[in-house]
Amino acid sequence: MDVRSQVSMVFHLDKCIGCHTCSIACKNIWTDRKGAEYMWWNNVETKPGTGYPTKWENQDIYKGGWEKNGDTVSLKGAGKFKGLKNIFHNPHMPVLDDYYEPWTYKYQDLFTAPEGDDQPTARPVSLVTGEHMDVQAGPNWDDDMGGSPDYARQDVNLEKLSASEKEAMFQLERMTFHYLPRICNHCLNPACVGSCPSGALYKRGEDGIVLINQERCRAWRMCVTACPYKKSYYNWNTGKSEKCILCYPRLESGQAPACFHSCVGRIRYLGVMLYDADKIATASAAPDDRLVDAQMDIYLDPFDPEVIKQARLNGVADSTITAAQNSPVYKFVKVWKLALPLHPEFRTLPNLFYVPALLPTMATVADGVYNSTSKSLWNGVESNRLPMKYLASLFSAGDTGKVTEVMKRLMAVRLHRRGVTVGDLNAAEISQALKDVQMEPDTADAIFRLTSLATFDERFVIPPAHREESIEMLENTGDVKGNTGFGFKQKPARGL
Repeated sequence: MDVRSQVSMVFHLDKCIGCHTCSIACKNIWTDRKGAEYMWWNNVETKPGTGYPTKWENQDIYKGGWEKNGDTVSLKGAGKFKGLKNIFHNPHMPVLDDYYEPWTYKYQDLFTAPEGDDQPTARPVSLVTGEHMDVQAGPNWDDDMGGSPDYARQDVNLEKLSASEKEAMFQLERMTFHYLPRICNHCLNPACVGSCPSGALYKRGEDGIVLINQERCRAWRMCVTACPYKKSYYNWNTGKSEKCILCYPRLESGQAPACFHSCVGRIRYLGVMLYDADKIATASAAPDDRLVDAQMDIYLDPFDPEVIKQARLNGVADSTITAAQNSPVYKFVKVWKLALPLHPEFRTLPNLFYVPALLPTMATVADGVYNSTSKSLWNGVESNRLPMKYLASLFSAGDTGKVTEVMKRLMAVRLHRRGVTVGDLNAAEISQALKDVQMEPDTADAIFRLTSLATFDERFVIPPAHREESIEMLENTGDVKGNTGFGFKQKPARGL
């Protein structure tokens, strides 16, 4: 058992209001500079929709992530041999038009335009070329375009639905959308790390954050191809790749990442998960119908004495173990089983989990009477406005049973709390809903508490960084066994 710690995240989609405050907070701190204008380390997409960059989920186009080869996995579109073949022309890498060409406006024209009968305008100017341009796309261009032929109907996750199911989704009375905020998943099996010929990408040992060493990056851009979530970007000005760093300078000082701290809907949770690194290879190569369960088996019980013992032997600090025991992520993912990974079929074992959106009830008005379609107030999850096949394509590699189970648990909490606060539902229905998912009322109350009433410190359980230990490792010139503190027998190369 190789016990390690990983900073992990949960996004509760029922709470996201699509305000993009998280995106702007990240943009203002990290990517508001030349060459990074088009980068959105945090972006909020509308589902159904094509996302950012366009159709990033379609790996037939971009060849990102890993693919199963027997009992192991290999990179789809990157790696030593595949990368060498595409070294001068990579057809699987997104181009600027798949994102958008960043622009500003020539505001000076508003003041220098000659006098005339027409109203002067500030023409858009490309931030890349400096030339006048016609704006064709922008960040979150499909935002709130639910039902539109150009965006919502082009969603890759609709492919597994029948024609009638697709058409039903876009009927006016059934039409819906929800938001999908995305950042780097800081995966346990990151394809970007495995693809980099320069070894510039690495995963920090103390917290699992995936970073790019700017000194070692040689702009191969294999990480852009390999990341199936397209969260590695190329800076055309510096000639280096960049990505979300989970605001690790903030974490090291006990602060939440900027996008977490600024979130208006308070949808974001951050905490430590202990995991068994020995299981990564097996889990990433699991069959599609076992992918989610295999990943969940990697994460360990932080209260288990044997796990605690092995964690200590592996150098995990007691304060980190305590943080794992208090982690809201552990509760959502392992204890309550309410959060699922995004596209586990990419086999990167992402550490960002999502609580699916439990959509509002549908109803009709007949003869002036409001008629709910549910037995009491809400409809069953089987008649959800977003079909289970669609949600399963997003969160469970097509396993509708896994998503249905999560949705039923969420519905049980909703029914229970309605009964507590309003009392207008049938008690037998509430009891049966809780019984069906084997949930106690106290558990439902705890879920409601962490979802709706949690304090800042309950949502973000940040372990002490213990940077003094990392500094000792850097300063260590070797011990009696010849180790350097990096886990290597020799001193690392300059720039590691």
